[in-house]
Amino acid sequence: MLSNVLFDLDGTLTDPKDGITRCIQFSLDQFDVNVPQADQLTWCIGPPLIESFSNLLNTTDKTILDKALSRYRKRFSETGIFENVIYPGVTPSLRRIKKAGFKVFLATSKPEVFAGQILDHFNLTEFFNAIHGSELNGRLSNKSELVAHILDVENLDPRATLIVGDRVYDIIGGKNNGIMTAAVSYGYGTFEEITSSKPDVIFDSFSDIASFLELQ
Repeated sequence: MLSNVLFDLDGTLTDPKDGITRCIQFSLDQFDVNVPQADQLTWCIGPPLIESFSNLLNTTDKTILDKALSRYRKRFSETGIFENVIYPGVTPSLRRIKKAGFKVFLATSKPEVFAGQILDHFNLTEFFNAIHGSELNGRLSNKSELVAHILDVENLDPRATLIVGDRVYDIIGGKNNGIMTAAVSYGYGTFEEITSSKPDVIFDSFSDIASFLELQ
């Protein structure tokens, strides 16, 4: 029986497209590369940014990647963090989930310091038992490692835990830790990506998640 829910942030609770893509463009502008349009950068929403910059700049040079990430974070911390919108139904559905007695945790590859500010901005913090994200040095940006960390520090039973996200990384992170997995279809994972990752359940809206959990 489920009693714990781990929620991804970007593409699941909020739509961060404007902030993330603009910050990536801002960062890439310092390099001698063609800067993609926003719609060509949505694949960067979800995985660790360092991996996205490695692909965009075609390099594994740590000095270059650190420079790209530093410039990204400069704009993100000042402006991009709030170029973000909450998905329909999130607030009332989280209220329903908490009222039903579930423990709710944030599980995001985004740095925890930024994730907390975003939840505060949208008045969502009250619905979460704890906020878990990566560290600025990249630690816990891998979803499998993050989920393992949450299960450990929060002392959660994997058999009673569900992770909800919009990308393959969320599903893999859940499966690698023996927990139930769910994908949302409205985020940034393609239909092929979601179906090929074989989540236990797929939701088309956030309110569907609350309805599903209320039946557990």
